[in-house]
Amino acid sequence: MTRTRTLLGLAAASAAVLALAACSTSDGASGGADAAGDEYGLVQAGTLTVATEGTYRPFSYHEDGSGDLVGYDVEVAEAVAEKLGLEIAFQETQWDAIFAGLDAGRFDAIANQVSITPEREEQYLFSTPYTVSRGVIVVNEGDSSISSFDDLAGTTTAQSLTSNWYELATESGAQVEAVEGWAQAVALLEQGRVDATINDRLTFLDYVNTTPDAAIEVAAETDETSESAFALTQDKEALVAAIDEALAELAADGTLAEIGEKYFGADVTE
Repeated sequence: MTRTRTLLGLAAASAAVLALAACSTSDGASGGADAAGDEYGLVQAGTLTVATEGTYRPFSYHEDGSGDLVGYDVEVAEAVAEKLGLEIAFQETQWDAIFAGLDAGRFDAIANQVSITPEREEQYLFSTPYTVSRGVIVVNEGDSSISSFDDLAGTTTAQSLTSNWYELATESGAQVEAVEGWAQAVALLEQGRVDATINDRLTFLDYVNTTPDAAIEVAAETDETSESAFALTQDKEALVAAIDEALAELAADGTLAEIGEKYFGADVTE
Protein backbone atom coordinates (compact mmCIF):
# COMPACT_ATOMS: atom_id res chain seq x y z
CA MET A 1 0.00 0.00 0.00
CA THR A 2 2.82 2.33 0.93
CA ARG A 3 4.56 1.55 -2.35
CA THR A 4 1.37 2.30 -4.25
CA ARG A 5 1.00 5.68 -2.54
CA THR A 6 4.66 6.50 -3.31
CA LEU A 7 4.25 5.66 -6.98
CA LEU A 8 1.06 7.66 -7.18
CA GLY A 9 2.79 10.55 -5.45
CA LEU A 10 5.69 10.46 -7.87
CA ALA A 11 3.29 10.33 -10.81
CA ALA A 12 1.38 13.33 -9.48
CA ALA A 13 4.61 15.23 -8.89
CA SER A 14 5.80 14.44 -12.40
CA ALA A 15 2.48 15.60 -13.84
CA ALA A 16 2.71 18.83 -11.90
CA VAL A 17 6.24 19.49 -13.17
CA LEU A 18 5.14 18.84 -16.76
CA ALA A 19 2.15 21.12 -16.31
CA LEU A 20 4.35 23.90 -14.94
CA ALA A 21 6.78 23.45 -17.81
CA ALA A 22 3.96 23.63 -20.36
CA CYS A 23 2.57 26.69 -18.64
CA SER A 24 6.00 28.30 -18.59
CA THR A 25 6.49 27.56 -22.30
CA SER A 26 3.06 28.95 -23.10
CA ASP A 27 3.72 32.08 -21.05
CA GLY A 28 7.09 32.48 -22.71
CA ALA A 29 5.53 32.31 -26.17
CA SER A 30 2.85 34.76 -25.16
CA GLY A 31 5.45 37.04 -23.63
CA GLY A 32 7.48 36.89 -26.84
CA ALA A 33 4.45 37.96 -28.89
CA ASP A 34 3.75 40.78 -26.47
CA ALA A 35 7.39 41.83 -26.59
CA ALA A 36 7.28 41.91 -30.40
CA GLY A 37 4.16 44.03 -30.27
CA ASP A 38 5.60 46.26 -27.57
CA GLU A 39 8.66 46.98 -29.68
CA TYR A 40 6.64 49.78 -31.28
CA GLY A 41 4.34 50.46 -28.35
CA LEU A 42 1.29 49.53 -30.41
CA VAL A 43 -2.25 50.00 -29.14
CA GLN A 44 -2.85 46.36 -30.05
CA ALA A 45 0.06 43.97 -30.40
CA GLY A 46 0.56 42.81 -33.96
CA THR A 47 -1.75 45.45 -35.41
CA LEU A 48 -1.07 48.95 -36.72
CA THR A 49 -4.08 51.05 -35.71
CA VAL A 50 -4.48 54.05 -38.00
CA ALA A 51 -6.86 56.99 -37.78
CA THR A 52 -8.37 58.42 -40.95
CA GLU A 53 -11.52 60.36 -41.79
CA GLY A 54 -13.15 58.04 -44.28
CA THR A 55 -14.88 61.00 -45.91
CA TYR A 56 -11.91 62.67 -47.63
CA ARG A 57 -11.87 61.65 -51.30
CA PRO A 58 -9.53 60.57 -52.85
CA PHE A 59 -7.38 60.05 -49.78
CA SER A 60 -9.76 58.18 -47.48
CA TYR A 61 -13.35 57.39 -48.44
CA HIS A 62 -15.89 54.63 -48.95
CA GLU A 63 -16.08 53.15 -52.42
CA ASP A 64 -19.40 53.44 -54.20
CA GLY A 65 -21.16 50.11 -54.35
CA SER A 66 -18.96 47.99 -52.08
CA GLY A 67 -18.72 50.54 -49.28
CA ASP A 68 -15.10 49.48 -48.67
CA LEU A 69 -12.72 52.00 -47.13
CA VAL A 70 -10.31 52.98 -49.91
CA GLY A 71 -8.13 55.88 -50.96
CA TYR A 72 -4.54 56.97 -51.43
CA ASP A 73 -3.74 57.30 -47.72
CA VAL A 74 -5.54 54.05 -46.95
CA GLU A 75 -3.49 52.08 -49.49
CA VAL A 76 -0.23 53.66 -48.37
CA ALA A 77 -1.01 52.72 -44.75
CA GLU A 78 -1.92 49.18 -45.79
CA ALA A 79 1.35 48.83 -47.72
CA VAL A 80 3.37 50.09 -44.74
CA ALA A 81 1.67 47.66 -42.36
CA GLU A 82 2.40 44.78 -44.75
CA LYS A 83 6.08 45.76 -44.90
CA LEU A 84 6.18 45.77 -41.09
CA GLY A 85 4.53 42.36 -40.90
CA LEU A 86 1.56 43.82 -39.04
CA GLU A 87 -2.19 43.61 -39.44
CA ILE A 88 -3.93 46.97 -39.94
CA ALA A 89 -7.04 48.41 -38.37
CA PHE A 90 -8.56 51.77 -39.33
CA GLN A 91 -10.45 53.99 -36.91
CA GLU A 92 -12.56 56.52 -38.80
CA THR A 93 -12.43 59.77 -36.90
CA GLN A 94 -13.62 63.29 -37.67
CA TRP A 95 -10.78 65.71 -38.34
CA ASP A 96 -11.69 67.94 -35.40
CA ALA A 97 -11.16 65.01 -33.01
CA ILE A 98 -8.34 63.15 -34.72
CA PHE A 99 -5.38 64.63 -32.81
CA ALA A 100 -7.21 64.34 -29.49
CA GLY A 101 -7.70 60.65 -30.24
CA LEU A 102 -3.99 60.27 -31.02
CA ASP A 103 -3.07 62.00 -27.75
CA ALA A 104 -5.45 59.70 -25.86
CA GLY A 105 -3.76 56.61 -27.28
CA ARG A 106 -6.75 55.37 -29.28
CA PHE A 107 -4.57 54.70 -32.32
CA ASP A 108 -0.90 54.48 -33.27
CA ALA A 109 -0.80 56.97 -36.13
CA ILE A 110 -2.84 59.31 -38.30
CA ALA A 111 -2.87 58.83 -42.08
CA ASN A 112 -5.10 61.62 -43.37
CA GLN A 113 -2.96 64.03 -45.40
CA VAL A 114 -1.56 65.61 -42.25
CA SER A 115 0.68 68.48 -43.35
CA ILE A 116 3.98 68.86 -41.56
CA THR A 117 4.08 72.30 -39.92
CA PRO A 118 6.45 73.80 -37.33
CA GLU A 119 3.57 74.01 -34.84
CA ARG A 120 2.71 70.34 -35.23
CA GLU A 121 6.35 69.29 -35.10
CA GLU A 122 6.54 70.77 -31.60
CA GLN A 123 3.90 68.27 -30.42
CA TYR A 124 4.16 65.23 -32.71
CA LEU A 125 6.57 63.02 -34.61
CA PHE A 126 6.24 62.71 -38.37
CA SER A 127 7.31 60.01 -40.77
CA THR A 128 9.03 60.66 -44.06
CA PRO A 129 6.49 62.53 -46.25
CA TYR A 130 4.51 60.28 -48.57
CA THR A 131 2.78 63.15 -50.35
CA VAL A 132 4.42 66.32 -51.67
CA SER A 133 2.40 69.04 -53.35
CA ARG A 134 2.45 72.67 -54.42
CA GLY A 135 -0.10 75.36 -55.04
CA VAL A 136 -0.95 75.73 -58.73
CA ILE A 137 -2.65 78.26 -60.98
CA VAL A 138 -5.19 76.43 -63.13
CA VAL A 139 -6.36 77.95 -66.41
CA ASN A 140 -8.31 76.79 -69.42
CA GLU A 141 -6.30 74.72 -71.87
CA GLY A 142 -4.40 76.84 -74.36
CA ASP A 143 -4.58 80.07 -72.32
CA SER A 144 -1.05 81.50 -72.48
CA SER A 145 -1.88 84.85 -70.92
CA ILE A 146 -0.99 83.57 -67.44
CA SER A 147 2.35 81.87 -66.85
CA SER A 148 3.31 83.18 -63.42
CA PHE A 149 1.73 84.57 -60.27
CA ASP A 150 2.70 88.09 -61.39
CA ASP A 151 0.39 87.61 -64.37
CA LEU A 152 -2.61 87.32 -62.02
CA ALA A 153 -2.64 91.10 -61.50
CA GLY A 154 -5.87 92.45 -62.98
CA THR A 155 -7.38 89.00 -63.56
CA THR A 156 -10.31 87.32 -61.79
CA THR A 157 -9.84 84.06 -59.93
CA ALA A 158 -12.39 81.85 -58.22
CA GLN A 159 -11.48 81.07 -54.60
CA SER A 160 -12.98 80.09 -51.27
CA LEU A 161 -12.71 83.12 -49.02
CA THR A 162 -11.52 81.00 -46.09
CA SER A 163 -8.63 79.32 -47.93
CA ASN A 164 -4.98 80.31 -48.05
CA TRP A 165 -5.35 80.32 -51.84
CA TYR A 166 -7.62 83.35 -51.48
CA GLU A 167 -4.81 85.20 -49.72
CA LEU A 168 -2.32 84.19 -52.41
CA ALA A 169 -4.68 85.37 -55.17
CA THR A 170 -5.26 88.77 -53.59
CA GLU A 171 -1.56 89.19 -52.82
CA SER A 172 -0.89 88.53 -56.51
CA GLY A 173 -3.27 91.35 -57.48
CA ALA A 174 -6.24 89.28 -58.64
CA GLN A 175 -9.88 90.07 -58.03
CA VAL A 176 -11.60 87.15 -56.37
CA GLU A 177 -14.95 85.58 -57.21
CA ALA A 178 -16.08 83.87 -54.00
CA VAL A 179 -16.92 80.18 -54.27
CA GLU A 180 -17.55 77.36 -51.80
CA GLY A 181 -14.83 75.08 -53.12
CA TRP A 182 -13.02 73.47 -56.04
CA ALA A 183 -16.10 72.12 -57.83
CA GLN A 184 -17.66 75.56 -58.12
CA ALA A 185 -14.34 77.20 -58.97
CA VAL A 186 -13.53 74.85 -61.83
CA ALA A 187 -17.08 75.17 -63.18
CA LEU A 188 -16.72 78.97 -63.37
CA LEU A 189 -13.32 78.55 -65.03
CA GLU A 190 -14.59 76.14 -67.67
CA GLN A 191 -17.54 78.45 -68.35
CA GLY A 192 -15.11 81.32 -68.98
CA ARG A 193 -16.54 83.40 -66.12
CA VAL A 194 -13.15 83.65 -64.37
CA ASP A 195 -9.61 83.66 -65.71
CA ALA A 196 -8.09 81.17 -63.29
CA THR A 197 -8.29 79.44 -59.93
CA ILE A 198 -5.54 78.62 -57.45
CA ASN A 199 -5.61 75.34 -55.58
CA ASP A 200 -3.53 72.39 -54.45
CA ARG A 201 -1.85 70.37 -57.21
CA LEU A 202 -3.33 67.15 -55.79
CA THR A 203 -6.83 68.56 -56.20
CA PHE A 204 -6.07 69.37 -59.83
CA LEU A 205 -4.55 65.94 -60.48
CA ASP A 206 -7.50 64.15 -58.91
CA TYR A 207 -9.92 66.14 -61.05
CA VAL A 208 -8.19 65.48 -64.38
CA ASN A 209 -7.67 61.83 -63.42
CA THR A 210 -11.39 61.35 -62.81
CA THR A 211 -12.49 63.79 -65.55
CA PRO A 212 -10.10 63.00 -68.42
CA ASP A 213 -11.90 65.24 -70.90
CA ALA A 214 -11.42 68.33 -68.69
CA ALA A 215 -9.85 71.05 -70.83
CA ILE A 216 -7.81 72.71 -68.08
CA GLU A 217 -4.09 72.88 -67.33
CA VAL A 218 -1.53 74.16 -64.81
CA ALA A 219 -0.08 77.55 -65.70
CA ALA A 220 2.33 77.95 -62.77
CA GLU A 221 3.29 76.43 -59.43
CA THR A 222 4.35 77.87 -56.09
CA ASP A 223 7.95 77.45 -54.98
CA GLU A 224 6.87 76.25 -51.54
CA THR A 225 5.78 72.66 -51.08
CA SER A 226 3.30 71.08 -48.70
CA GLU A 227 4.40 67.73 -47.29
CA SER A 228 2.05 65.20 -45.69
CA ALA A 229 3.09 62.27 -43.52
CA PHE A 230 2.04 59.85 -40.81
CA ALA A 231 1.62 61.72 -37.52
CA LEU A 232 2.50 59.97 -34.24
CA THR A 233 2.99 60.89 -30.58
CA GLN A 234 6.48 61.69 -29.38
CA ASP A 235 6.96 58.36 -27.61
CA LYS A 236 6.79 56.44 -30.91
CA GLU A 237 10.38 56.91 -32.13
CA ALA A 238 10.83 53.21 -32.91
CA LEU A 239 7.59 53.04 -34.88
CA VAL A 240 8.47 56.19 -36.85
CA ALA A 241 11.85 54.68 -37.76
CA ALA A 242 10.15 51.46 -38.89
CA ILE A 243 7.57 53.37 -40.96
CA ASP A 244 10.34 55.43 -42.57
CA GLU A 245 12.18 52.25 -43.55
CA ALA A 246 8.97 50.77 -44.96
CA LEU A 247 8.25 53.93 -46.97
CA ALA A 248 11.78 53.89 -48.38
CA GLU A 249 11.29 50.29 -49.53
CA LEU A 250 7.88 51.11 -51.00
CA ALA A 251 9.39 54.02 -52.92
CA ALA A 252 12.26 51.89 -54.18
CA ASP A 253 10.07 49.03 -55.39
CA GLY A 254 7.62 51.40 -57.12
CA THR A 255 4.64 50.72 -54.86
CA LEU A 256 4.14 54.36 -53.85
CA ALA A 257 4.35 55.53 -57.45
CA GLU A 258 1.82 52.87 -58.44
CA ILE A 259 -0.64 54.00 -55.76
CA GLY A 260 -0.16 57.62 -56.86
CA GLU A 261 -0.81 56.72 -60.50
CA LYS A 262 -4.01 54.95 -59.46
CA TYR A 263 -5.51 57.95 -57.67
CA PHE A 264 -3.82 60.94 -59.35
CA GLY A 265 -2.32 59.74 -62.59
CA ALA A 266 1.11 60.71 -61.25
CA ASP A 267 3.68 59.92 -58.58
CA VAL A 268 2.88 62.39 -55.79
CA THR A 269 5.73 61.51 -53.44
CA GLU A 270 8.17 64.01 -54.97
